[in-house]
Amino acid sequence: MSIFSIATSGLSAASLRVNVAASNIANIRTTGPLPASGGSSTSASAVSSSISPTFPAAYVPLRVDQVDQSSGSTPGGTFTTVSAVSPSFTAQSDPSAPFANQDGLVAAPNVDLASEFVQLATAKYSFIANAKVIQAYSETTESLLDITT
Repeated sequence: MSIFSIATSGLSAASLRVNVAASNIANIRTTGPLPASGGSSTSASAVSSSISPTFPAAYVPLRVDQVDQSSGSTPGGTFTTVSAVSPSFTAQSDPSAPFANQDGLVAAPNVDLASEFVQLATAKYSFIANAKVIQAYSETTESLLDITT
């Protein structure tokens, strides 16, 4: 794997990290009804859902998992995957919400705002570092071409 492709994989990972953090921050207040707690009143919940409006579920926050590509004959670069945070929600008191349960609780996304800003800072410095690698590679290649001509 070339230096250029290693650095661009880092740039892609940083970009994905920013997108996921921005989505989590933007949806931090997107609540929804608490999922059914698995009680034995399935017929009662079926009846209540047929007469009450359905509400969208709470936002499911995401996380980025980044690992190095160390397998194969030419290792290098990074590989990122996006997965859902588990548990995806926490119970929050909001009795005024139309979808609150009998205790006044709703499902709020399990997003830690401080962690999301750490992810943004990590992405910023990763982006800067990988851009510097590309810049140094370009300058070195240009110098090499100047020497050989």
